[in-house]
Amino acid sequence: MKNRTMIGLIILSAVLAVSAFAQDNSQSSSMQTAPATASPVITKADTATGKDPLQPETHEGFWGHMNPFARKKYVARQTQPIRDRINELDELTASNSKQIKDVDARAQQGIQLASAKANEADMHAVDAGNRAQVAQQTADKASTRLNTVEQVVTNIDQYQPSTQTEILFKSGQTVLSKNAKEALDEMATPLKSQRGYVVEVQGFAAGHGQAAIANSQKMAESVVRYLVLNHDIPVYRIYLVGMGNAPLPSATADESKPKQKRITGGRVEVSLLKNNLEQLASTNSTMNQQK
Repeated sequence: MKNRTMIGLIILSAVLAVSAFAQDNSQSSSMQTAPATASPVITKADTATGKDPLQPETHEGFWGHMNPFARKKYVARQTQPIRDRINELDELTASNSKQIKDVDARAQQGIQLASAKANEADMHAVDAGNRAQVAQQTADKASTRLNTVEQVVTNIDQYQPSTQTEILFKSGQTVLSKNAKEALDEMATPLKSQRGYVVEVQGFAAGHGQAAIANSQKMAESVVRYLVLNHDIPVYRIYLVGMGNAPLPSATADESKPKQKRITGGRVEVSLLKNNLEQLASTNSTMNQQK
């Protein structure tokens, strides 16, 4: 009985081996007879990892067909390289993503830096424009002031009449009356804070020849003496002349045709003449306040 069982097992094994061998031969022959126009050949230069493409293992062996556990191990062996390649691709994808993020971060940083530089350049341009405008305004003020100074300097010796006061004397008298002093006070008081002026004093007296000139000189000197002693007007600002009985112009109904008349009593004409020096001082003060 035991011999029959052993013989049966041997026969069964032989049958299974023959069938497996026949299956392997059929698979190999089918692969050999596959059409040449199947899939193109893929080399490692065409892969993302730079490695040779995976090749499935076609030979399982006898126990690969018979043992189910051996088939699981076979599948595991076949899928392990795939998992390895997938892991490599994941690593490559992560590395590429990181590089892309780094490049994007550097690009954003460069854009922000360029924008900051552009804003700074705009601020410098605006500041330069403001400074140029201020410089132009300063130049305009300086030009205006220079023109004013030139005009004033040009007319510095051109004195124009400002006010005129008439002092009357009785015949043969050279002493100032109360009214004469009040008139001189009214004219001379404002001169203490002014400059760029001269006082012209002309004396006129009745009579003839040198006697009239001497009397007119004395009356004019009394006026000058009062201005110097009572109002501290510098002597160099006063011009005195005794005109004697020289004729004075007197306006008629037609002012364009003056007629001459002679003095019948003592008389002193005090004229205040001013130039542009006071105007220049006022202009300088105004410009200094505007700065």
